[in-house]
Amino acid sequence: MNKEVRVRFAPSPTGGLHLGGVRTALFNYLFAKKHNGTFILRVEDTDQTRFVEGAEEYIVDCLAWCGIAPDESPQKPGAFGPYRQSERKPSYRQYAEQLVNSGYAYYAFDTAEELTAKRAQEPNFLYGQKSRMQMRNSLTLTQSEVSELLAQNAPHVIRIKMPANEQVTFTDMIRGEVTFDTNLVDDKVLLKADGMPTYHLAVVVDDRAMQISHIFRGEEWLPSAPIHLLLWEYLGWGDEMPNWAHLPLILKPDGNGKLSKRDGDRLGFPVYAMNWTDPKTGDLTKGFKELGFMPEAFVNLLALLGWNDGTDKEIFTLNELIDSFSVERISKAGAKFDFEKAKWFNHEWIKNSPVEQLIANVQTELSSAGITVTDGEKLATAIALVKDRCTLLSDFVSQLGYFFVAPQDYDISAIAPKWTAEKTNFFETFAQTLNIDASAAELETEFKALAESKSLKAGEVMLPLRMMLVGGKFGPGVFDIVKFLGKEETQKRIAYCLSKLNA
Repeated sequence: MNKEVRVRFAPSPTGGLHLGGVRTALFNYLFAKKHNGTFILRVEDTDQTRFVEGAEEYIVDCLAWCGIAPDESPQKPGAFGPYRQSERKPSYRQYAEQLVNSGYAYYAFDTAEELTAKRAQEPNFLYGQKSRMQMRNSLTLTQSEVSELLAQNAPHVIRIKMPANEQVTFTDMIRGEVTFDTNLVDDKVLLKADGMPTYHLAVVVDDRAMQISHIFRGEEWLPSAPIHLLLWEYLGWGDEMPNWAHLPLILKPDGNGKLSKRDGDRLGFPVYAMNWTDPKTGDLTKGFKELGFMPEAFVNLLALLGWNDGTDKEIFTLNELIDSFSVERISKAGAKFDFEKAKWFNHEWIKNSPVEQLIANVQTELSSAGITVTDGEKLATAIALVKDRCTLLSDFVSQLGYFFVAPQDYDISAIAPKWTAEKTNFFETFAQTLNIDASAAELETEFKALAESKSLKAGEVMLPLRMMLVGGKFGPGVFDIVKFLGKEETQKRIAYCLSKLNA
């Protein structure tokens, strides 16, 4: 690549960050790092009516959690700031006026009431080639009328003047050659009445000002491409135009169409990276992080929604993704989101992560459940025993909490109907003679030998022992648990359960 790679993720601070947005950020990041380029976060907050307090900080936190922090951002300014569009407001009007003066745009003085009335008359009304000469704008008013309205600061917008009967073509890095008919595109607003640009003008002006070389954005922006392509040409910047890549949609798991928050609510899984609380309503929308996903797994699963390296490999570290990433391997077709597959990724990451990497997260989960563990070595031992059984980080609470806090509830209903005095005698003897210095394997041998001497089958007493120690039918090897708990705690739990069974 000849020119320096500079890419940007440009979200609007309007709420939670959808996993599709995170994937867009990730693909930008991977491309930048693959080519020793720069990854930029630009906050597109020109629509002040939709601005939500705290949303920008939330976006920054999400990217940090995912490990894809930008090289330049509002929080880490570089030489191309400001990095919030609202702070770049003075730069936009001059370009909008330049477009008017060169005949590529025009002033529109139509009031909101006039537009509403027009839409009532024509249900599919579009402000464009067929209707612009019926409206109140600088194409239908005299020059003196326009000058007078501007002098009076009459509310107005600036609209692009879409050409008639033209084909706009560009080469998308994913889709190849894409062509648009300008007759099907309306005259979009470029500058609003409050002086703020719309996305269409701001994105072009800012991409040029920030020397963006490649644009990765969602497929839903494809219909806007002809407007942006023409603006690059009309502003005289055609030779500097970036390369474009429109990413495939992330689809609903049970049908066609883009995955939405509503789908997640309906099907019982999150679609946001992290918990988001709406500051206006107080409504909490859950995220992957709080559900118990590792960031490495979340990034891994997102990368494979619409991309693969051409092999059967599915587990990638971030560095492996950077090394393997290529635009040529991005699919044109949408990718269905599969939550069961997402959980599989997380299980694989938990299973294959070193214990040390899990300790902090597990401590957080345990603390949230009211379990305090101060002995890091014992916690590490417990994690090693159960991590293969955990799909979510939150599973560690049920899978190892009993190592540190005796169960409050014992599911003895499964063993109570077949309980006998002989079994009580067996467990009293086992507890008294427990040789905690023996290995787990040796303890199992001694346990089975004692059962045989009491004319009991090992299978009759193995499940009851597990119930007594952990409270249910789960957990790692039962004699590993005995070794972990130690003699005194094992005896205490056996005695407690025997009192319940013999009550």
